[in-house]
Amino acid sequence: MATAAAAAASYLSSASAILLYAAVFFAGTHAEQTVVVTSDEVPSTLPVCKTVGGGSTFFDVQFCLEALGSDDRSANAGTNYGAYSVIAADLLTANATSTATKIDGLLRERAGKDDEATTTRCLRSCRALYGGVVRRQPGCAAAVRGRRGGEATRCLETAASAARECEEGFGKSKVASPVTMENDDAFKLAKLAVALLSWAH
Repeated sequence: MATAAAAAASYLSSASAILLYAAVFFAGTHAEQTVVVTSDEVPSTLPVCKTVGGGSTFFDVQFCLEALGSDDRSANAGTNYGAYSVIAADLLTANATSTATKIDGLLRERAGKDDEATTTRCLRSCRALYGGVVRRQPGCAAAVRGRRGGEATRCLETAASAARECEEGFGKSKVASPVTMENDDAFKLAKLAVALLSWAH
């Protein structure tokens, strides 16, 4: 009888050990498969970009994230739409300035090339358009910083129109645009700044 009891106890002890090992094993396996998402993996700009880009027909959430994320100031902006509108306006200034410089370079390359006269005419038109944007941007950025909504919006919309007009000029002339990407970025940045400003308090 004592031997049977001892055997039963030994069996239960072994079974318990096996169950305990299995529990530890599966817990370890589960822990290895668990993905921990840290706050660093979620852009701080995501809520803001979802708000202004989610229903926009001019730019999407991804463009907003990439644009604002390219400026270090976004890391500390939280959900301050006014601060983000300033960043977008500054990015627009940088874009317009670099695009004007690129167009100047393209015009120098084409000097005296009659076979590219149409492209040259389009580039000269674009240079005038971007020249206007560059001249207006200091005042435009000041209006954005001062939250002068009406003035800032008019200025930003003018920049967006200039970028679109530049691109459409090539299309109407049936020649390839060498500044499509720049025009697209300028248009979207201007629209992004307008959208952000509309949410600023």
